[in-house]
Amino acid sequence: MQENTCCIFGHRTINETEELRAKITEAVEKLITDEKVDTFLFGSKSRFNSLCLELVTELKEKYPHVKRIYVRAEYPYISEHYKSYLLESYEDTYYPEKIINSGRAAYVERNYEMIDNSRFCIVYYDKQNAPSIRKSGTKIALDYALKKQKHIIVLPTETANV
Repeated sequence: MQENTCCIFGHRTINETEELRAKITEAVEKLITDEKVDTFLFGSKSRFNSLCLELVTELKEKYPHVKRIYVRAEYPYISEHYKSYLLESYEDTYYPEKIINSGRAAYVERNYEMIDNSRFCIVYYDKQNAPSIRKSGTKIALDYALKKQKHIIVLPTETANV
């Protein structure tokens, strides 16, 4: 899955602007056309994820081969009804077996799973608005992606190819 895959993660709250929407759309389209990315991995609990899902879905009209996959950090086993609901927005969903019994670390472990299975990452990380009390989940995931030498697009302002 890794070669043609991009994971998406970021802060729960974002400064949503038309400029940000345009940057995301441009980055995703460039990955599809220039890098042959055909699979996007999404998490949950973040406005950035929701926005990216919306924009990838719009681009899917132009690039119907693109797949959207929801990587769950909750509910290792889901009903057919819930799965059908998820498949209205995604082509597939799964729960990484290795995060079973992760407890509060499930979201961190899920993000690691997405990063491990991707060549590219689109990340919303705003250092100025990141939580100061504890290390943010986004920062933990970004540090991991850097360590794993992924190609990273950091928004809202910075692009870093590692």
